[in-house]
Amino acid sequence: MSDEVKVQDQSQEVQETAVSQAEAEHALNNVAVLKKGATVKGKIVKVDADQAFVDIGYKYDGVVPVRELSSVSLDDAGQAVQIGQEVELKVVSINDAKETLVLSKRVVDSEKAWDKLQGQLESKEIIEAVVAEVVKGGLVVDIGVRGFVPASMVERQFVEDFSSYKGRTLRLRVKELDREKNKVILSQKDVLDEEHEVNKKKIIEGLQVGQVLDGTVQRLTQFGAFIDIGGIDGLVHISEMAWHHVEQASDVVKEGDKVKVQILKLDPANEKISLSIKATQEGPWSKVEREFKAGDIVTGTVKRLAAFGAFVEVAAGVEGLVHISQIAHRHIGTPHEVLKEGQEVKVKILEINASEKRVSLSIKETEEAPEAPAAAAKPERERQPRPDRDRGSRENHQKEIAGNENVSLSNQGMSMTLGERFGDKLSKFK
Repeated sequence: MSDEVKVQDQSQEVQETAVSQAEAEHALNNVAVLKKGATVKGKIVKVDADQAFVDIGYKYDGVVPVRELSSVSLDDAGQAVQIGQEVELKVVSINDAKETLVLSKRVVDSEKAWDKLQGQLESKEIIEAVVAEVVKGGLVVDIGVRGFVPASMVERQFVEDFSSYKGRTLRLRVKELDREKNKVILSQKDVLDEEHEVNKKKIIEGLQVGQVLDGTVQRLTQFGAFIDIGGIDGLVHISEMAWHHVEQASDVVKEGDKVKVQILKLDPANEKISLSIKATQEGPWSKVEREFKAGDIVTGTVKRLAAFGAFVEVAAGVEGLVHISQIAHRHIGTPHEVLKEGQEVKVKILEINASEKRVSLSIKETEEAPEAPAAAAKPERERQPRPDRDRGSRENHQKEIAGNENVSLSNQGMSMTLGERFGDKLSKFK
């Protein structure tokens, strides 16, 4: 009985040995087909700073250098893979004698990415990617291949410093592909612009003329400032920035300032919004009636000169007219003779008409009128008689009129009246 058991045990051992040899031969055959360029699958078993170890079912583990983990630069292998992660790899090199097997995850990811990116370019699909590097001119992201987002395509507004963008997740659209040059251009701005256009129409529909809103100054121009009023920009023309005269928008606001604005005009068809800052502030003319009255003498600044007078600013945003007749006590041909722009002068308020925004002023009534110079008496020139000439002339003249009955002579001189001259003739008609 014992001999039979021994024979059975020996037979079983022979069978098990045969099976083990067959499995070993099968495994050896599988190992034999592993060569450079082959694609394999494996599991991450260890991660160091500069490399990751992968079990691909080979007689020894493969190594993935950090540069072969991603298409972008990594500081640590742990940024790309974790222990236990399933990965697909390409055999870069194999040396059984030294038991070295170098693998690449980057190559496999890149091959898959190009085909996928081409489809995303055509469909305009929005993809998400984490910023891996901040470089000169833009940002680098890992999308299976190295993708570049130019600085001008990151945000809708200008960004001066991108240092805080590393590690951020961006929503991107493929703009340009060139596989031969390994070039992929992406844009987040396109995504944001498209969403902005959709939101803008909704926002405009909810706005009303006269509405007062809080806004943020986005950018300045020569003609005013664009204000963000919650996802849409409106224009504050330079004439609507303040009640006083404004030379340039930067004199009143700067980019980033928080301001209150009132909607003056809406144009949904052209997506234009006209805004005003000064409409939210108390106007200077409402102060004029409180602070000034006719007869007050105040100090003002000559702002403009015209042929008919001078415009003097008596309060911020309030200019009154000094008519040319009210500039000086003496006659002047033009205001330029006695005034110049920027000059400070004292003026008297003659009249205030706040409803029509008019103030009449006088400069000369703040000054005493000069005394009129006394007229100099002209000395009477004494005529020296010329006895011979005058006597002869007088005698001849008396002879000429002596026979005329309408002229009477007396010791006071000679006189003649209409009655004396025509009296006789008129008596005939009685």
